[in-house]
Amino acid sequence: MANILVVDDELGIRDLLSEILNDEGHSVDLAENATQARAARAANAYDLVLLDIWMPDTDGVSLLKEWAMAGTLTMPVIMMSGHATIDTAVEATRIGAFSFLEKPITMQKLLKAVEQGLARSAAQPAASSAATATAATPPPAAATPAAPEAQGAPVAALPVVTKDPGPHAHQGFDLDRPLREARDGFEKAYFEFHLAREGGSMTRVAEKTGLERTHLYRKLRQLGVDLGRGKRN
Repeated sequence: MANILVVDDELGIRDLLSEILNDEGHSVDLAENATQARAARAANAYDLVLLDIWMPDTDGVSLLKEWAMAGTLTMPVIMMSGHATIDTAVEATRIGAFSFLEKPITMQKLLKAVEQGLARSAAQPAASSAATATAATPPPAAATPAAPEAQGAPVAALPVVTKDPGPHAHQGFDLDRPLREARDGFEKAYFEFHLAREGGSMTRVAEKTGLERTHLYRKLRQLGVDLGRGKRN
C-alpha cells in the first residue's frame, strides 16, 4: 500500500481518482489547490503525487518548481492536464516530473503510470540503502570451525506457518432452499472468491466478472459482501 496525494481543483476528478486508487489498496489524500497541497506535503511523506497543471491559485508547474527548489521533491510526480502544450509537459519533466497524463485519463493509463511511478519510488531508497550498507560493512571474518560437540547436535524443527488460503474455487451449496436464497448464496460466494483472488481490487474484479463498476458496487452491497475483506495488507 502506497501513500498518494491527488491534487486537482475538479471535485469529480478527485473523487474518481481517489476511488480507483483506494480500490487498488492505496491510501489517498486529496487537495483541491496548491495551498492545500503545500500543507499536505509539509505534513506527510508521499510515495507518489498526481498533480493537475491548471489550478486557480498556483499552477502545478509552479508548485512542482517550489518543491524542487526547496528540496522536497523526493517522490515521483505525475502531471495531469487537458489543455497543456508540449512545451508545458517538457518544462515539467525538466523540473523533475516523472510523467504526464492527458485528460480525460483512462483507467489503464492511470494504473500503468502509478505502477511505474511507485516502482521508481521504491527503487530509490532501496538503492540508497544498498550503497550505505556496502560502505559500512566490514570485510568478512574467517569462518570458525564448529565445536565437535555441536557438529552432531540435532537441529530443532522450525514451526510450519500456514497461510489462510481464502475462499476456494470449488464450494458446496445447500440447494434445499428457495431459489432466491440459493442464488444469492452462490453470488455472494462467487464475488467473495474473486475479491480475495484480486486482492480486493474492484477494478480487476469488474474486469474479471464483466460488470460495470457502479453495478458491481450495488450488487456487492445488496449481497452483504464485506468490501474490505479481500484488501491487501
